[in-house]
Amino acid sequence: MKKTILLSAMFLGTLVFAQKTPVLGGDRDAHGCIGSAGYTYSQIKKDCVRTFEQKIKLKEVSTNGDYMAAVIFSKDMKKAEVFVKDAEGGSVILTRAGKAKAWKNEGYVLVPFKKSGYQLKKDNVVIYQ
Repeated sequence: MKKTILLSAMFLGTLVFAQKTPVLGGDRDAHGCIGSAGYTYSQIKKDCVRTFEQKIKLKEVSTNGDYMAAVIFSKDMKKAEVFVKDAEGGSVILTRAGKAKAWKNEGYVLVPFKKSGYQLKKDNVVIYQ
């Protein structure tokens, strides 16, 4: 009888603690991206991406590179999605008009910098490069 009560108490205790343990991957956003695994939604790719795995990364100028920004281009290079820490929704979509060399939107401007890099400006101040 004592064994039954003890085993029942242990089983119930396990159930109580199991419900309080967060489920890994249980933090999916509206697009199904798992934030705890480093994923965020890309409007250009229409898929979940890890910004730290993207080819084009920019370092924040004011913090000597403590914060990073990632850039994803559309296939036709007409749009650029920039993932920056202060962007509402996680990213900003910039567009390029015609054959212009800059992508622009809401005070943000992305321009080629040096041979193979880019600079991101906000209100004419370089914030990432």
